[in-house]
Amino acid sequence: MTKKEFFRTRLYFTGFATLAIGALLTWNHFNGGVPSHHVLANENLPLISNWWGGILIPALTWFLTYRIQNRIYSPGSRGTANKLKQTLYRFGSALAFGTLIAVFFSIGSDMPGNMILGLIPLALFFPIYRAECLLGFVFGMTYTFGAVLPTGVGSILLLIAAAIYLLVRPGIIFVGKKLKPGVSTLKK
Repeated sequence: MTKKEFFRTRLYFTGFATLAIGALLTWNHFNGGVPSHHVLANENLPLISNWWGGILIPALTWFLTYRIQNRIYSPGSRGTANKLKQTLYRFGSALAFGTLIAVFFSIGSDMPGNMILGLIPLALFFPIYRAECLLGFVFGMTYTFGAVLPTGVGSILLLIAAAIYLLVRPGIIFVGKKLKPGVSTLKK
């Protein structure tokens, strides 16, 4: 896929996301009203209406697909097809993860908290801080929580995952190499 074809795909994807959130908000409006959610499910914190998703989802989709496009088609970049495949896998995994959190939350399970904590060790091995992961996470949770709360929570998780993958992981690898038996770092 060329950069021009990817741009066209971005337009279609953003259009689809806009239509999907518009359909969801319209359906909610005519079936009991558009819900609002307390921040962090705490009734002492303010309510956020799902109507904000009508603006946030198209803007977030356009911005994050722009970030994906810049990473895949950066100057001197090779292996575009492989990068596209990895991007789709990460997006699909994050979409499934967000959907599972929403389902478990809806049935009253304690699993969502455990799943969020499970991201910490996962971030040591995989770059789950990428734009496609945030986009899939938000899409997976939007039906249940609206768009604003998953975007906020996902952004915080993204920062934590980036710190783990880009800072903690190299430190662990460095120490592991220094402690590896049979490798002498001392000069005689």
